[in-house]
Parts: sequence; C-alpha cells; structure tokens
Amino acid sequence: MLLGACVTPPAEPDYAASWPEPAPTAAQANGAIYQAGHDIALFENAVARRVGDTLTIRLNERTNASKSSSTSTRKSTSIDMPGPTIAGRPVTAHGTPVLQAQVGSESGFDGEGDSRQSNRLEGDITVTVAQRLANGNLLVRGQKWITINQGREYVRVQGIVRPIDIDPDNSISSLKIADAMISYGGKGALADANSPGLLARFFNLPWMPF
Repeated sequence: MLLGACVTPPAEPDYAASWPEPAPTAAQANGAIYQAGHDIALFENAVARRVGDTLTIRLNERTNASKSSSTSTRKSTSIDMPGPTIAGRPVTAHGTPVLQAQVGSESGFDGEGDSRQSNRLEGDITVTVAQRLANGNLLVRGQKWITINQGREYVRVQGIVRPIDIDPDNSISSLKIADAMISYGGKGALADANSPGLLARFFNLPWMPF
C-alpha cells in the first residue's frame, strides 16, 4: 500500500527535433549546374514539405464545456389486507378484527450534478517535420522550454498537417492539426509546490476506502 503513491509516471513521448534526411549523392555531369537534393521551387511558397523543415504553429486553443443533470424519482406502494369473514361476518377477538393488516411503502431519490470546464492556450511554437506520410500529409512535432526564475515551463505539440493548409508565411493554426497532442506544463520549485505530497497522493488513491 505504501508503494501505491510512489508509482512512476508514464514515459513522456519523444518531442526531439527531427533532422533532415541526407541528400542523395549523385555523380554530377560535366558542365551541369543542377544538383539533386538541392532544388528550390521558384513558383511555390517556401513552406515546410520535407523531413526536418520547420513550421510555425499558432496556438488558438479555446474550450468551454458545461454539463448539468438532474434526476428525481418517487415510488409509493399501499396494500390493504382485510381480515377473514365467516358467514358474512368478520372474525373478531374481543371486538377487534383479526388477521387484518395494511402495508405501505414509499421511496424517493433526488440527484443533481453540474460540471464546467474552460481552457485557453494562445501563443506560437515552431516545430519540425518528423515524417512525410504516403498521402503527402506531414507529421510534425516539437517543444519549447522557457526558464523563468525558479521554474521551467514547456509547450509540446504533435499532430498531422496538410500542406495545403499551411499559410504562405509557413505557419498554420492549431485548429487545423489532426490528432493534435498539445500539452502545457512546468517543472521546478513552483510546479513542485503546486503538486500534492507523497502522503496526500496515497490517501487520494481510487481504491482507498475513505
């Protein structure tokens, strides 16, 4: 039980920068000025297309969710069992009918729940192309670390981008990233102060009876 609060968190995904693939080596013909792997498109925007290219992502994440529920039930039961009769007359003992009973039950339930959540994340982060998929889409990922005083804050982004959605300035909104994984957090003295201690995590385990 004591080791339950010491569970190691899962390993974080790899957000290291992806380096461009090495240019293919080809024998250069005498007098030729074209070199394979070093071509430059003259009539296209200079945007990310190959592994290792950089792409700027504009974070425009805003979520606002609310949920409420209310349940009310009522149930009432009544049973009247009259006493036996003989020759049309009820059976009595000392003037009181015997074997006569009344049964009644009533139950009720009232439940109400309300949940609200709001998140907002804005800013810019430049990532690299990690893989070019068979359909031409790009798998991008990257991270940004910022050190402020006693803490380090980071933003991590990973997802799939369509080249057609990239703006001419080589940027794209985070709203157009498929299967996006966006995380924001921090490490250091401030982050540790906002985290529960070992004993608090132990008593907050799901299987604790209290």
